Amino acid sequence: MKLHYNAPVTLTYTIICTGVLLINNLTGGLIMNLFTVYPIMNFANPIDYFRLFSHVIGHGSWDHLAGNFTFILLLGPILEEKYSSKTLLKMIVLTAFITGVINILIFPSGLLGASGIVFMMILLSSFVNFRQGHIPLTFVLVVILFLGKEITNIFAQDNVSQFAHILGGICGGVFGFYKGSASKLKAKNERHEYLG
Repeated sequence: MKLHYNAPVTLTYTIICTGVLLINNLTGGLIMNLFTVYPIMNFANPIDYFRLFSHVIGHGSWDHLAGNFTFILLLGPILEEKYSSKTLLKMIVLTAFITGVINILIFPSGLLGASGIVFMMILLSSFVNFRQGHIPLTFVLVVILFLGKEITNIFAQDNVSQFAHILGGICGGVFGFYKGSASKLKAKNERHEYLG
C-alpha cells in the first residue's frame, strides 16, 4: 500500500497554511501581516487586494491552525469527491473574498484564519445527499447547532470572529443549494434528451 494525495485542494491548502505559520514563527511574526485583512483598504496598494484572499491562510497559533484543519481535513476530501477539486477551490476563494470584503466594510478589527472556510464546508457537507424540492434535515440541524451557537456568541468579548463563521456558513448553504439544484436540473435535462 502507498500513500495517495487523495484531496489535492484540501492537502495543498493544509500544507500552505502550515508553512506560512512555520515561516511566521521562525521570522518572529514578520509575515503574518500579509495574511491578515485589515479594516481599512488602500485601493492603491496591490497587497491589500492579496489580503482579501490570503487572510484564510494566516493563523495566530498552532492551536488555531489545528482547530480549523481538524474539520477541513475531515470534510475537504468528501467535498472534493462530491463537487470536484476545482469547484471546491472556487468555493474557498469566493468565501475568502466575501468574508474579507465584508470585514473591511463593517468591522473595526483585522481578520485571519480559515474558520470561515470551516463553516462553509460544514454547511456544504450537509447537502451531499440533496434532492430537488427538499430541504435536508441535516442542513437545518447544522444551522441550528453551528450557526445558532455563533449567533448567541456574537457579542462575546473574545478574539473570535463569529461573523466570519456565520458568513462562511451562509456561503456553504448557498453553494449547497446552488450545486444541488444545478446537478438535478442537468440530470433531468440529460434524461429528457435520452428519452426524447
